[in-house]
Amino acid sequence: MPGMLYLVPTPIGNLGDISARCRQTFAQADFIAAEDTRVTLKLLNYLELKKPLVSYYEHNKAESGPRIVSRILDGETCVLVSDAGSPAISDPGEDLVRLCAEAGIPVCAIPGPCALVTALSASALPTGRFCFEGFLSINKKSRQAHLTSLKNEQRTMIFYEAPHKLLATLNDFAQAFGPGRKITLCRELTKLHEEYYRTTLGEAVTHYTETPPRGEFVLVLAGAEEVPDEAPTMEQAVALVQAKLSDGLSKKDAVKLVAKETGLAKNALYEAVLQAER
Repeated sequence: MPGMLYLVPTPIGNLGDISARCRQTFAQADFIAAEDTRVTLKLLNYLELKKPLVSYYEHNKAESGPRIVSRILDGETCVLVSDAGSPAISDPGEDLVRLCAEAGIPVCAIPGPCALVTALSASALPTGRFCFEGFLSINKKSRQAHLTSLKNEQRTMIFYEAPHKLLATLNDFAQAFGPGRKITLCRELTKLHEEYYRTTLGEAVTHYTETPPRGEFVLVLAGAEEVPDEAPTMEQAVALVQAKLSDGLSKKDAVKLVAKETGLAKNALYEAVLQAER
């Protein structure tokens, strides 16, 4: 019988955020696949656990992934972790999950720390609908295409960014979405110097030009405002009435229905229809 792959989220800053269930899963695993074994070893020491560690990250996933799958198929239980937060989210773990799914290996995701959800919930921006965009490409053409595709996005958007790239990203945002667009910059989440800076893109550029950014950032960007549909002209409304007349409706019913749909005055629309028939 094959074993199982567990996706275990790890603290994004405060080690106290590790849950009892996550600790229990670590304790029961045969081995742990880690993005950086040194980072995971510190967490295991904090939990007073000792477990075999194997390296699994972006540049070795092609070789390491199949080896991990083979061990699980032989009956071992593996825990996958990233350096912080939920594995497989903006992380090469998604490829290991796919390999396991293709091999018929059960995958169990345990809930826990996730930077994007933490940032969104305290951003003071709309949370009902949002999209996660991860890290922007460093390739200028791909980066521009990504931002252009989001120009009319009405959902709140969430990005990750490193401090040394932050100012360039904010300038690109301001050019793509306008300097007045609202943004919440979330820095060092759950750590000692945690900060939520709620501002506009233009003000953020000014601030971080004068004050070099420090720490890892989650950027929560307001979506585009909904553009109301333009009201139809009287000429267009008359055409709608005529179409409904062709469908068999009486003139009275057609005018009443189109007036309700368009918000135009019923009497004025009826007169316009009569004028068009003359």
